[in-house]
Amino acid sequence: MTELIKFKVNENKVALLSLNDPKRLNAFSLEMISQLHQKIKDINDGKTDARCLVITGEGKGFCSGANLVDSSGIDDFSKLDMGAALNTHYHPMLIDLKNLKIPFITAVNGPAAGAGCSLAVFGDLIYASQSSYFYQAFKFIGLVPDASSTYVLPRKIGMAKAMELSMLGDKISSSKALSWGLINGVFEDDVLISEVMKIANEIAKGPTVAYSLMRKLYWDSLSNDFETQLSAESAAQSVAGKTEDCRNGIMAFLQKKKPVFEGK
Repeated sequence: MTELIKFKVNENKVALLSLNDPKRLNAFSLEMISQLHQKIKDINDGKTDARCLVITGEGKGFCSGANLVDSSGIDDFSKLDMGAALNTHYHPMLIDLKNLKIPFITAVNGPAAGAGCSLAVFGDLIYASQSSYFYQAFKFIGLVPDASSTYVLPRKIGMAKAMELSMLGDKISSSKALSWGLINGVFEDDVLISEVMKIANEIAKGPTVAYSLMRKLYWDSLSNDFETQLSAESAAQSVAGKTEDCRNGIMAFLQKKKPVFEGK
């Protein structure tokens, strides 16, 4: 089986996951999605000791979207169910990624188009290289944005910008994406990964349980009403307050020391 995903965990417990089909600008095949999903499940099942995940692309691009070569042998496209692959492959992966138990950063190192754009902007934190761009290319092949774009984009940049990005189909530079509030920062191309890894290494030293609860609170807030969200905060705080990291953090604060978190 071709390894379409590269995965390694460093000494700081940061998992670096690279989409690995650079000849196709890391276009998503169903097999790549399956391999990506498996790594996400491994993290959530505790099969790695990772405390932060970074996703990037091998070569000159982050991800050029769905690999249309997968369907190039089809003579009658009217018989092709374009939504089936979303239901069977993309959606289960995205749901598990949304529910990831550790913080998640995307390092966008070139074109992020179509479903690749969807993944790029899915990170808790998103950093991009100077030469990268974000491209909702769906309109050019008569399709609608998918892989969570219609949920994530209006919540991150508002309805007007989301519509502009999808309906005009312009390539949005990393600097413009930063000005829109779509991403968190831009680095020179040759230092993107090293700078993102510095950030990830620091996050991996943090209170992992609190991070997991934090992620869930923010995702749930997108659909909760005010009172429900307050209840969710108090429930999460009760869990966080019983962790070793919380006790260590409070003791360090009282002793005016830098806390050392174990992720427990």
